[in-house]
Amino acid sequence: MTAEIRSAGAGDREAVAGLLAAGFDQDPVSGWIFPGEEHRRSTHHRLMAAFFDIVLAAGRIDLLDDGSAVALWLPVPDGGMSEDDTGPAELRAAIDPGNERIETMARLTARVHPKRAHDYLWLIAVDPAHQGRGLGTALLRPALDRCDRTSRPAYLEASSPSSRRLYSRLGFSTDEPPLVLPDGPPVWPMWREPRTG
Repeated sequence: MTAEIRSAGAGDREAVAGLLAAGFDQDPVSGWIFPGEEHRRSTHHRLMAAFFDIVLAAGRIDLLDDGSAVALWLPVPDGGMSEDDTGPAELRAAIDPGNERIETMARLTARVHPKRAHDYLWLIAVDPAHQGRGLGTALLRPALDRCDRTSRPAYLEASSPSSRRLYSRLGFSTDEPPLVLPDGPPVWPMWREPRTG
């Protein structure tokens, strides 16, 4: 990997939202949330831009400086994420008011989210033109090394069997049964204890 990792800022919003939308265009969960291809292409980037805003305000966005890959990390305190009942509804209202699946996905994943303090890998995406080159792994390694140095667990939800296999190779495990979306695909909650030594 020749590109360096930097922290994304407000000026990266549109580029990162576009990268996330492109990276998740064929993802099973994104296809479930936005089942029509035309609707997904016209709306998906707005959801990704909202995720960017949330993480920019409270977390860290690691971006390869050539714009080919991005990871959104959110620190979660002991006790877990806020159980704000209005958040999923507000997200749906802002992105796609008639699309109940946005709110459903947010509520279901909140229910299975661990209550221990951890770093949450909310999303990672690699530009489809650059996939298969190890960029995602290269982007994650420094963050996971930081988790190891600070004795902090990490958590994510894998949205496909291939991403589940990748995360397993990086030390994440699936001790819980998958979350199966209503009439939709499974999502695997995955936890990684920090490595010592």
